[in-house]
Amino acid sequence: MSNYSLTLSYPEHKEGTLKLDLLELKKAAVILRALNHKLRQQMIRLIDEHKKITVTELYIKLRLEQSVASQHLSILRKAGFVKTSREGKYIYYSMNPERLNEVMRYTSQLLTHQ
Repeated sequence: MSNYSLTLSYPEHKEGTLKLDLLELKKAAVILRALNHKLRQQMIRLIDEHKKITVTELYIKLRLEQSVASQHLSILRKAGFVKTSREGKYIYYSMNPERLNEVMRYTSQLLTHQ
């Protein structure tokens, strides 16, 4: 058994065992944690309202330090919730609705299979 997997024995399960990929579970937790933060939720709302916005516009509207806004945008970008595009010297952030829908679908499945 590696440090990244866990095999559990369940005789009632069709294969008799259930293998959990702990690395994948950790990645999923990071993705969900990206949404579970009040400031990042505010950022998502603002980005959605403006359709595209620069980090400067975001930190001014939210009254944040530039480094704080950039750090939170980085978390949202790594989780796939926002994407970037360059126009001249500006980098714009916009929502990735496909990713949000995907995560909401999976979350809904988790909640309905209790």
